[in-house]
Amino acid sequence: MPLALLPATLFGLLIGSFLNVVAHRLPRGESLATPGSHCPSCAAPVKPWDNIPVLSWLLLRGRCRSCDAPIAARYPIVETVTAVLFAAVVAVHLHDTTMLVLGLVLVAFLVPIALIDLDHRLILNKLTGPAAVLALVLGTALDPGGEVERLIAGAAAGGALLLPSLLVPGGMGMGDAKLVAVLGLYLGRGVAAAFLVAFVVGTLVGLALVLRKGMAAGRKTAIPFGPFLALGGVVGLLAGDELVDVYLDAF
Repeated sequence: MPLALLPATLFGLLIGSFLNVVAHRLPRGESLATPGSHCPSCAAPVKPWDNIPVLSWLLLRGRCRSCDAPIAARYPIVETVTAVLFAAVVAVHLHDTTMLVLGLVLVAFLVPIALIDLDHRLILNKLTGPAAVLALVLGTALDPGGEVERLIAGAAAGGALLLPSLLVPGGMGMGDAKLVAVLGLYLGRGVAAAFLVAFVVGTLVGLALVLRKGMAAGRKTAIPFGPFLALGGVVGLLAGDELVDVYLDAF
């Protein structure tokens, strides 16, 4: 197990670095390939030795080598979180090839989806669409017998949020419904745990805002639901089936 975690962590750091690019450029309609990494302040190209995940940011003390402009701590944080999530997926699903592959792919989509929704309050079809296609292709190829369950879970989960998004404009968005459907395609019945975690955590955050700002101001504060669904997706990925079993055994 420890031997498998090291390459998973290193790979996660590299993927996290790319996901920073995705989260920054995709909602702006920019190419993910060109231009290469550059300082957003002075546009100086980032040298390869200054583009090592986490380490370069620490060595540069969070500043551009060319213009000394600050580099947001978000970049190494995203890289670290992605690495930790990749290692967690490997630790939990090392002996389950289907969930290992689906889990790593899902994490790679959830990270930029959450970041973009936080920044722009958008869940882009450019992410949920490819995520759904990959779920279908990989799920069918690796575990054809389980694909029916995942398809049913995706349809049920997406449908559960589709109606509220149509009936309450400005509340739950279509992007949220598409994202939870995607979660179902990856997690199967574990999507129930994912949605429950997202709903509970989102509700607690909403209550905290009401307590902090007051009822009127708190209710007017828009909170993107995508990050909560992403968190729920991670929980569902790592412990979804177990949580569902606990619920079924209790009731």
